[in-house]
Amino acid sequence: MGRLFLTHLDGNVYSCKHCNTHLGLAGDIISKAFHCKHGKAYLFHKVVNVTPGVKEDRMMMTGMHTVCDIFCVGCGSIVGWKYEAAHEKSQRYKEGKYILERFKVSGPDGSQYWIAHDAHLVGSDADDI
Repeated sequence: MGRLFLTHLDGNVYSCKHCNTHLGLAGDIISKAFHCKHGKAYLFHKVVNVTPGVKEDRMMMTGMHTVCDIFCVGCGSIVGWKYEAAHEKSQRYKEGKYILERFKVSGPDGSQYWIAHDAHLVGSDADDI
């Protein structure tokens, strides 16, 4: 295995909660109104230091999407997903964008998002931006 080169971001950075690898800038957030099975999720224009998984079709609250999970290059944990294609015209604004699950990242101030163990959340996304 070779040397790992990471992109360092300056500013208000969201990082992997496991290894603190930089993932995205607060200024690149499109929407904070998305949800996943662990709670809140943020839609980003771009993220760094991730590697994509296998593309697959997933049925979400807003319809069928082709997505791939994204993994932190620092520790390999899943931190969200990338929208590859939207099957409904109204959802095409998501194509090429990234979701970071708030539960899996640390905020710009080092804060982490926790959910209650008895929360009944389901995997989803949102269409209000």
